[in-house]
Amino acid sequence: MKSDKELQEDNPELYNVARNGGTEPPHSSDLLHTDDEGVFRCAVCNEALFNSDAKFDSGTGWPSFTDPVSKEAVKLIEDNTHGMRRTEVRCSNCDAHLGHVFPDGPDRKDFGRHDRYCINGICLDHQSN
Repeated sequence: MKSDKELQEDNPELYNVARNGGTEPPHSSDLLHTDDEGVFRCAVCNEALFNSDAKFDSGTGWPSFTDPVSKEAVKLIEDNTHGMRRTEVRCSNCDAHLGHVFPDGPDRKDFGRHDRYCINGICLDHQSN
């Protein structure tokens, strides 16, 4: 894993999102329409975060997932910034800001409504199977 200084020098946009809680512009991520089977990993530390079978098109402009690979893969933190009440999603391994989770994911017949993990694509690397 790169140090924060190395990350800031090598990829200022990733540094801004992962370490300063920034947000990439909607529809800017190459991963938005990635449908290949595999695992989405943290771009900062390479930890597995989301499986491709949990990815769906939410129409929001950011890669969206119903569930992380495990409950331990991400940390959920109350976020009351910008006059909103949200839940921030961070990588459990390196504490990178990933995005936010919302209770408006897709319906599934057997399990009811899922959450929508709305994740900045710049914070993810996709590893194909």
